[in-house]
Amino acid sequence: MQEERLALFKKKKKITDIVVRSILLLATIISASIVILIVIQIASRGLRPFFAFYDFDGPTGLIKVKLNFFEFISGTQYIQPVYQIGFIIINTIFTVAIAVLLAIPIAVLTSLYIAKIAPKWASVLLTTVVEMLAAVPSIIYGMFGSGFIAKGVQSFARLFGREIGLNSLLTTILVLMIMVLPTITMMSTLAIKSVSKETEQGSLALGVTPTKTYFKVTIKAAKSGIFAGIILAIGRALGEATAVSLVSGNTGKGPNFDLFGPTRTLTSTILSGLKETSGFDYDVRFSIGLVLIVIILVSNIALNSVKKRMSRYEK
Repeated sequence: MQEERLALFKKKKKITDIVVRSILLLATIISASIVILIVIQIASRGLRPFFAFYDFDGPTGLIKVKLNFFEFISGTQYIQPVYQIGFIIINTIFTVAIAVLLAIPIAVLTSLYIAKIAPKWASVLLTTVVEMLAAVPSIIYGMFGSGFIAKGVQSFARLFGREIGLNSLLTTILVLMIMVLPTITMMSTLAIKSVSKETEQGSLALGVTPTKTYFKVTIKAAKSGIFAGIILAIGRALGEATAVSLVSGNTGKGPNFDLFGPTRTLTSTILSGLKETSGFDYDVRFSIGLVLIVIILVSNIALNSVKKRMSRYEK
């Protein structure tokens, strides 16, 4: 009797295990399918301008146009019907890189204070504030950037004898920096809290001060988690469109490294032209989206490769 119960229990356990595995597999397939469907949809429209001719109303009448791939990804001018995004790619990478580099030290120091130094009530309060910042819609960040940060940048530019508009590269960088701060801070806080107390206590037992322990031991032990937050932040910054569109300016030529001059990113270019529903100008936006997907994919692969190497060194 007992053997039958045991066999029945094992059978139920096996069935439960199969059901759970099937549910997990289904969830994974759904997630992967969404990504694949997005890529297929973007590619189906984005590849069309490279192979099909479009009617374009030029100054001398109706002309046939299509994209040249190499001119498209390497050109320095974005004016109808000359769609070249080489300078926009450079602008995007430069803007995101500077914004993330500025955000990293602020975010890591904030997370260190929240996780190790702040009293419990302050830690809870600051954690809530950071989580609220992460939940703020991008349009709000854009409005804050164009209404407050841009005016501050204008005043700063006057110190150098420059009179500028509300749109500038520096404003775009600062808006993106503020947007990625919560992501890096939350991931860094979690990583720092996950560092074992024995690791820190070993350092303190050797006579190292708490402050030096935090910087030399705790942050070093948490660097893999911090780097994961940086990867997520870069992904968000690369894909941000609404806030960037409100403060960038969408210049037609480049690349632009003038902090007080207008700039243009891939996402702001896509968003600025989605007023129509068909035609050459509309389909080019999908081509730009396809380029953006490739950049995000390549950057994620490269950064995750670096993260794996860092994890090996930690061991």
